[in-house]
Amino acid sequence: MASYLKFPKVSNWAWKVWMRDWNVFMKTYRVNFILPFLEPILYLLALGFGLGGFVGPIDGIPYAVFLAPGLISISIMNSAFFECTYGSYVRMYYQKTFDAIIATPLNLDEVIAGEIFWGATRSFINASFMLIVVIAFGLVSLPMALIIIPFSFIAGLLFSALAMCFTSISPNINALNYPIFLLITPMFLFSGTFFPISALPQPIQYASFATLPLVHVVEISRALTLGRWSDLLPLNLIWIIIVSFLLFVISINLMKRRLIA
Repeated sequence: MASYLKFPKVSNWAWKVWMRDWNVFMKTYRVNFILPFLEPILYLLALGFGLGGFVGPIDGIPYAVFLAPGLISISIMNSAFFECTYGSYVRMYYQKTFDAIIATPLNLDEVIAGEIFWGATRSFINASFMLIVVIAFGLVSLPMALIIIPFSFIAGLLFSALAMCFTSISPNINALNYPIFLLITPMFLFSGTFFPISALPQPIQYASFATLPLVHVVEISRALTLGRWSDLLPLNLIWIIIVSFLLFVISINLMKRRLIA
C-alpha cells in the first residue's frame, strides 16, 4: 500500500500534456461547447419547470432553483470522469499518445498529472457554461454563485483522479462501464441532486456523506447558488481537498504500475 502513496515526480512540464489536450479540444470546439449549453436548458425545462410545476417548494425555494446547483455538480462530475476514463483510455491504449509523450523529456508522472489537470479543466469549462445558463434563467444568487467557477476546477480534480484510478485497473475499455453503473449513476441519483439528501434514511445519509464525492460538491454548489452559509461547508471542502490529494497520488502510482509492467 505504501508504494501507492509514493508522492509523484511532477513538474510544470505536466502543463505541456494539458496544452496538448487543449489544442485537440479546440479543434472541435463547436461540438464541445454545444452540450454544456443545451444540457442545462433541457434539464431545466423538463424537470425544473416541467416536473417542478407539480413539486412544491423544497426548503422554501422553488424546485428549479433547488435543481440548478445539482445540474452544475453533475456536469462537474461527468465531464471530468468521462474525460479521464474513456478519453484517457483511448489516448493510452488505442492512440498510444502516452507512449509518444514519454519519448520526450516528460516523465510518466507528468503525463498522468497533465491528464488529471485536463479532466479538471473540462469540469471548469462545462460548469462555467452551465452557470451562464442558470444565471440567464435567474436561478442563482449573484455574485456568490460566481465562486462555483474556480470551485469547479477543484472538484474536477477529485473526479479526474478518481476516474484515473479506474482507468489504471480496467482490463479493457468495456470494463469502464462498471464504475459508471455502480458509482456514477448512484451518485447522480442519491447525492442531493434531485431531492434533499435529508429525505433518505439517516444511516444512508451518513454513509453518503462519508463515501460519495458528489454529495460534498452538491452541498457547496447549492450553498453558493443560494447565497446561504452552512457550518458544514468547511468540512465539505476539506473532505474534497484531502480525498483529491490522496486519489491524485494513488492514481498516478496505479497508472505507472500498469504502463511499466
